[in-house]
Amino acid sequence: MKKELRLLSLVIFVISWGCIVLWPEGVRAQQTTMISAGETIYRLHCLRCHGKAGDGKGPDSFALIVPPTDFHSPESTAKSEFDLRAIVIWGLVFSPMHGWWDRLSSEEIREVIGYIRQLAPYQPRI
Repeated sequence: MKKELRLLSLVIFVISWGCIVLWPEGVRAQQTTMISAGETIYRLHCLRCHGKAGDGKGPDSFALIVPPTDFHSPESTAKSEFDLRAIVIWGLVFSPMHGWWDRLSSEEIREVIGYIRQLAPYQPRI
């Protein structure tokens, strides 16, 4: 009985050790892939208005009556992922920001939001 408990303890230890050591690398690799995919989507669809740095100063921004969002502004960094997702999907009324629900998949929307959050991290208002 003691031998079986020792063996079980050893197996649990090895599995736990493997999860601790190996799991974070997989998550980081997945996040890096997601961000690079999000950057590609951003460059294709968002950069012309929002700019390379996400500051709302893209090449087309000066021709727009309603200026594009600066993702670094306190109003933008305070938006939740849910808020950003709704804006990307449905757009903003009375602005040039149209919805992307018919052009981007759910995965692509998640990736581009991940990239936007890399440019301007979430900072909730206190």
